[in-house]
Amino acid sequence: MINRQMTPMTPLSDMRRDHSPAVRLGHDAVSAVKLSQQLTADIDAWAETHQITRSDAISRLLAIGLHASRPPAMTQPKLRDPVAIEQNAIQLIDQMLDPSLPADERERRIRRLVEGPAEFAGERIDLPRHSG
Repeated sequence: MINRQMTPMTPLSDMRRDHSPAVRLGHDAVSAVKLSQQLTADIDAWAETHQITRSDAISRLLAIGLHASRPPAMTQPKLRDPVAIEQNAIQLIDQMLDPSLPADERERRIRRLVEGPAEFAGERIDLPRHSG
C-alpha cells in the first residue's frame, strides 16, 4: 500500500503494541526522553561546544557512555597474588591519571592510592602486623 506522499506504509506486522511504527531497516529510531532542565542545559552547552544539534549531542553522549561502561571483552582471571593485585591496581590507576602530569606527580598519586592513608595502615590485612 502507498499513502498520499507516495512512501511505503508500515505493515501491521511492524507495529508495536503502543501503535508506533517499529524501527525499519535503514532508518534510525526516534526516541522521546524526559530530561531535567539542568541536564538539558548541560547537553545544549556540550552540543554548542561541538557545534552540533541537541539530538546529535544526545546520540554521541550516549554512545560515549555506553562505550565507557562496556565490560572488557575477556574477563581477567581472579588475581590471588598480592604483588599481582598491586601491579594490576597500579596499571589501572595509571590509565586513569592525566597523561600531562609530571612523572613524579603521577608516581606520588599512584602510591597514595595504592598504599592508602597512613592512618589506616593498621587496618590493612595485606600488611604484616607489628606486635607491640
